Amino acid sequence: MTTAADTADTARAGATAPSRLAPLRRFARGYAARPGGVAGLAVLVVMIAAALAAPAFIHPSDLDVINASGPSLAPPSLRYPLGTDQPGRSVLLLTIWGARPSLAIGVIATVCTIAIGAVFGLLAGHFGGIVGRVLMAVTDWFLALPQIVLAISLAAVLGQGDASITIAIAVTTWPQTARIVRAQTLAVEARPFVERAHALGAGHRQVMIRQVLPNVMPLILVSSTLTVSGAILTETTLQFLGLGNPTDVSWGGMLNQAIEQGAVSDGAWWYLLPPGIAILLVVLGFTLTGRAIENVLNPRAGTR
Repeated sequence: MTTAADTADTARAGATAPSRLAPLRRFARGYAARPGGVAGLAVLVVMIAAALAAPAFIHPSDLDVINASGPSLAPPSLRYPLGTDQPGRSVLLLTIWGARPSLAIGVIATVCTIAIGAVFGLLAGHFGGIVGRVLMAVTDWFLALPQIVLAISLAAVLGQGDASITIAIAVTTWPQTARIVRAQTLAVEARPFVERAHALGAGHRQVMIRQVLPNVMPLILVSSTLTVSGAILTETTLQFLGLGNPTDVSWGGMLNQAIEQGAVSDGAWWYLLPPGIAILLVVLGFTLTGRAIENVLNPRAGTR
């Protein structure tokens, strides 16, 4: 038999359960109110969906130079909507497939960048003193170096391949994240609840993981979405310079091959524009998404 107390407990449980999703709902409503963020997210969803679904409708033979059966540098037509490259492969299929390595390297490099920068920033902001000064000195040293030149040098030393490009991007882009996380960590460390945690005997690891990190995570999320666009641009640059895997199809590699195969002198604009526009759309999508997230989490940022 159900008692009045059980009914009251059930009603309270039902009332408190939705409240856990209230912050997520507020974030979704705030994000949906920003057309730029919605447009950027839509572009990313389409690009990522096409990249993930590419193996379902693109056969490896479609990307093979030896098995190419189309005319060389043919302009756009019904059979080849974006024309063909010099060996006779469809530029449309190459562009869709090229999103896979470009997005994968950009995202993986961003994860590595955020991880390194977050660790440096948290440690420097939490401990301060000589530890903070040493960590920030290392950070400033990396910031003083030309990022793209250092990335090219590292990728050249490590050798051609996606792994070398990923490492080069991560090593050269983490200092910005470290600076941002350190500043936010200092602000969080000055709040009363952190002082109470110290007073109750909480250790450094407990304070950083349970008190500071959850309050820094929104900033790390915003930084990650904005970092992906820069990582993709750097990846494209390194691929364009021939530092990537020569057997992979990527947007930067397509631009490199288009230049080397004389697409400019032959007037084959359809070979150059698709990968360039794809890069522009993805970078714009991540940038708009990151700005929208930043404005939702920090409304004052949108008024500056």
